[in-house]
Amino acid sequence: MTMALMCGLSFAGKSTLAAQLAEGLPASLVSLDLINEERGLHGGQGIPLEEWAETNRIAHERGRDFLDAGHHVVVDDTGSPRFIRDEWRKIANRSGAPFLVVWVQISPELQQARVRANRQSRDRPDVTDAVLHDHRASFEPPTDEEVIVVDAQDTADPARVAALVQRLRSHRTP
Repeated sequence: MTMALMCGLSFAGKSTLAAQLAEGLPASLVSLDLINEERGLHGGQGIPLEEWAETNRIAHERGRDFLDAGHHVVVDDTGSPRFIRDEWRKIANRSGAPFLVVWVQISPELQQARVRANRQSRDRPDVTDAVLHDHRASFEPPTDEEVIVVDAQDTADPARVAALVQRLRSHRTP
C-alpha cells in the first residue's frame, strides 16, 4: 500500500490526475473538495480556517482507515502549506505505507486560461480571484522534499498517467 498526496495550485489538474491514479492503482480516493461538498462548503468561495481543520480531520480519519484496510490511498488536496504534507506523511508512516508527494506544476498563464475556460463552461465550481490570489501567494512548494513532478499539461495524457501509475505501484519505502 502507498499513500500519494497531490500538491499544487487550483486548476493544475490535481483532481483529474488523482481520479486517474486512484483508478489505475487501484486506490481509495480521499478528496478534500468532496468532503467540503458533503459538508455544504465550497472552497473556491473561501472557507474559514476552523472549517478547513474539520475537513482535514475527516480526511485524515478516512485516509487512516483506508491504509489500515490495506488500500493504496490517493489524497486530492493542494498539499500546501508544508505542515499539511507533514501531517499526511505522519499518517502514512504510522501505517507503514510509503508516502509520495505528486506536485502538479502549473504556470500562471495556463492557470488563468483554465480559470477563464471554466468560467465559460462552468464544468466545476468557480474559484474567486481573491481565493486564487491568496492561494498562490501562500503556496509553499515542496522544493526541499522528495517529490514526483508532473506538468499540468500532462494530467490528461494517458501515456504519462500510466507511467506515473507504474511508478507509484513500484515505489517502496527506503
